[in-house]
Amino acid sequence: VGPYYKTGFNPIRLTADTKYIRAWPGGTGDCKVGGNYGPTMKAAAEAAERGYSQVLWLFGEEDSITEVGSMNVFFYLQNKDTGRNELVTPPLSRGDILPGVTRASIVELTRSWGEFDVTERTPTMPEICEAAKEGRLIEAFGAGTAAVVTPIEGIQYKGVDIEIKAIGELTQRVWDELTAIQYGKLKGPEGWSVVV
Repeated sequence: VGPYYKTGFNPIRLTADTKYIRAWPGGTGDCKVGGNYGPTMKAAAEAAERGYSQVLWLFGEEDSITEVGSMNVFFYLQNKDTGRNELVTPPLSRGDILPGVTRASIVELTRSWGEFDVTERTPTMPEICEAAKEGRLIEAFGAGTAAVVTPIEGIQYKGVDIEIKAIGELTQRVWDELTAIQYGKLKGPEGWSVVV
């Protein structure tokens, strides 16, 4: 399919400043159903009116990050505790994250490189703000079937825009390798592509 956003592979800006919640534990946030997407349209329209491409969905008192629009989200940062670079995506364990094929592909592909930690854990906006302030936030991107990979260049949170380097080297590499595998230009992990 063509690109999900009109901007194509160009970076998008997000807002986490919304009064709405996309999904919660025990709901249908992990299901590909219309009821998972319909309620997000008003928040997305309000974000667009303020100049943002989409909403970065948060949940709970700690402002846990769940998804971006209808995509999974990834943050590449230097872990404060270990000092190692880490690619973080929210876990599927709470039942409020869609288990996307593109998400699973990125997790498997980047783990196969063995170059940095790939972690499924719950990032929070305070953690992302702190990483950005300390220069440890390297890049961020959304991932989904139609978008494949969408670079994120900024996130509004509590009225402040956090700037993120885009298009980052990792985002570009993930895009290049996934699309090359999809088009048969690069051999992917065993079982990803089948000749018909």
